[in-house]
Amino acid sequence: MGVIARQIEAAGVATTSISLVREHTEQVKPPRALFVPFPFGYPLGKPDDPDLQLKVLRAAFGLLERERGPVLEDYPDDAFEGQDLNLPQAANVAATSKQDDVAFEVTSLRAHYERWVAEHGGRTNVGLTGVDERRFRGLVRFLEAFARGEEGADMEERKPEISIPQFARYACDDLRSFYFEARLQQKPGADFQDVNRWFWADTAAGNLLRAIRDRLTATNDPALAGIAFGIAR
Repeated sequence: MGVIARQIEAAGVATTSISLVREHTEQVKPPRALFVPFPFGYPLGKPDDPDLQLKVLRAAFGLLERERGPVLEDYPDDAFEGQDLNLPQAANVAATSKQDDVAFEVTSLRAHYERWVAEHGGRTNVGLTGVDERRFRGLVRFLEAFARGEEGADMEERKPEISIPQFARYACDDLRSFYFEARLQQKPGADFQDVNRWFWADTAAGNLLRAIRDRLTATNDPALAGIAFGIAR
């Protein structure tokens, strides 16, 4: 993004950006950048903290007052200071769920997910596959068939230019986002650590994603191994 920012600036449009990796930004030297000491995925700080997010945005846009760069400034406050930022991952959370019917879980969580979306102005991270959440039982059946290695496992929403393994990755991301947002509606006080741990330890969906990871890893194909890493990280 820093290289693109330099090109846009050269065309006469002022740019500013937010950096999560200071060392990279120092090397790329974008015209203006604000380094924030937040974990990956949280460039504006904690979720559902509009006051903090507004402060970060104002600090980033404030750099536009600098006519010449490169400018790299540090955001002064660490919103996550003292917290363990290592998210519970599939590899280091023991599965304890007795439930093995992912479709049943999806049905039981749907009302919570829909309330979450309604209370957040229609915003959701679900949507990579283009499969409507009301058809997620079908999405689950596709993922289950894919995990078993069944030939012909597919969905009509998959575009021809997207491979089936990549579509499975998108489906896993949509399913996980569905679960996370439903859980946050169920447990408003839960933090990202709690939600990740719950997903990998207590849901049948977590076990399904592990099975898909294992199937892709077993192919010894580097490209599929990369997809597998993204599915159950």
